[in-house]
Amino acid sequence: MLHALIAILICQVLGESAARVLSLPLPGPVLGMVLMLAALIASPRFAALIRPTAQGILSHLSLLFVPAGVGVVGHFATLGTQTAAILLAVVGSTILAITAGALTFALVAWLTGSRDD
Repeated sequence: MLHALIAILICQVLGESAARVLSLPLPGPVLGMVLMLAALIASPRFAALIRPTAQGILSHLSLLFVPAGVGVVGHFATLGTQTAAILLAVVGSTILAITAGALTFALVAWLTGSRDD
């Protein structure tokens, strides 16, 4: 497990370093994930090493949302004054996302000639 955690952290550090040194517009952890994906595709043995640790991390992923919840509670007064704007943004973005997904699905179905049988 320790080797897998070290490998995951090395990918993140390499991604962060590349983003900063090359002044790339992508976040370092995203580049690290791309590096990790390339390594997982290139080496099935590496994938077997990482899999148990990654599954353990993913099974407890909800714990990573605790800091976000604490941040919301910590800024509750600020959020209270912006309730209408936040509500409008959440509802509006949800409607836009659903609409974009439905239109994309319809376009792909039309392009591929899928029919509703």
